[in-house]
Amino acid sequence: MSQAELRAQIVELSRSLFERGYSVGSSGNISVAVAGGGFLVTPTNSCLGRLDADAISQLDADWNHIGGDAPSKEVFLHRAFYESRPGTGAVVHLHSTYATALSCLSDTDPADCIPPITPYVVMRVGTVRMVDYAMPGDPVTGDLIRGLDGQAAAVLLANHGPVVAGANLTAAVYAAEELEETAKLVFLMRGLASRQLTTEQVAALNARFKR
Repeated sequence: MSQAELRAQIVELSRSLFERGYSVGSSGNISVAVAGGGFLVTPTNSCLGRLDADAISQLDADWNHIGGDAPSKEVFLHRAFYESRPGTGAVVHLHSTYATALSCLSDTDPADCIPPITPYVVMRVGTVRMVDYAMPGDPVTGDLIRGLDGQAAAVLLANHGPVVAGANLTAAVYAAEELEETAKLVFLMRGLASRQLTTEQVAALNARFKR
């Protein structure tokens, strides 16, 4: 996909996320790897619902800003995924309501934030890890994600929200949406007797569907 096509795709999918309430105001940020090296990143303080394709930040392979507006202040967490998880082609960070709520609950299991209640959360998202709170824009967030050694494609930033990596932008967006919808199910079922997929069922899904 050409850089112009990637820019158009970022605008289209970002607007879709914004219009459905997955981000509000200037929250959330997205990055995509460019063929041949480098990255496109949504600009700092930009609204995902009103992006200008030409203003999207362009960074080189060493993460130097070489074009467009200044990149998101959260660029550190994006970089950590690309550097620690081979095959990452896009990263989506949102402030979606239910996933963010899970990141604020003291009883959310930091090693496994989302139980395997549907096959699709296993197939598209996998095990979701929690990383400790850090101020937005603090480079330590990248260190926390690197500390997971690439073992999770999705994380919850404590008291902040979800970050999801995927092979490409469409895959990352679909996974972020699946994470949010599953988080919503978790809240709907709190206090109710529920059935989770068995260890064997999860293993079969992981063997068949590679993220």
